Amino acid sequence: MTTTTSPQAQARRGAARGWPTSPSLALLVLRVALGAVFIAHGAQKLFVYGFAGTSGSFADMGVPMASIAGPLVGLVEFIGGMLLVVGFGARLVAAALAVDMVIAAFLVHLPFGIFSADGGYELPLTLAAGALAVILAGPGRISVDAALAAGSRLTRTKNIRGV
Repeated sequence: MTTTTSPQAQARRGAARGWPTSPSLALLVLRVALGAVFIAHGAQKLFVYGFAGTSGSFADMGVPMASIAGPLVGLVEFIGGMLLVVGFGARLVAAALAVDMVIAAFLVHLPFGIFSADGGYELPLTLAAGALAVILAGPGRISVDAALAAGSRLTRTKNIRGV
């Protein structure tokens, strides 16, 4: 006789053993993939084009206050990408990155249609959707945020018990 166990029951057993559940693994994959793309694009703006090159490129695309926006976007993408990978301040970081992508989509990419090969909004839309998923679901159990929350709960428990 063969028995089957539902994925939900398997996840509950895994969670009871302290193992990350599938949603946490999925969120880790999402955060690492998104973070890697943001790190690459931020690094390109900061270290390949530099502040002057990025600002000039932003000005050519009609971005307002390009001399400020260019370096700021590069920093947000580079540092935000790293924070997203490790899951530190993940919801706030994801919100900043989502706003970054929505602005990019509307200011630069929208007139070119959807396909990124034509300069369209395909990539910013996808990255904004991924960032929104992190905002809605949180970073998952495999993150610095989760470790800090667990440590905070442990400290509160010790304080309540007087240990």
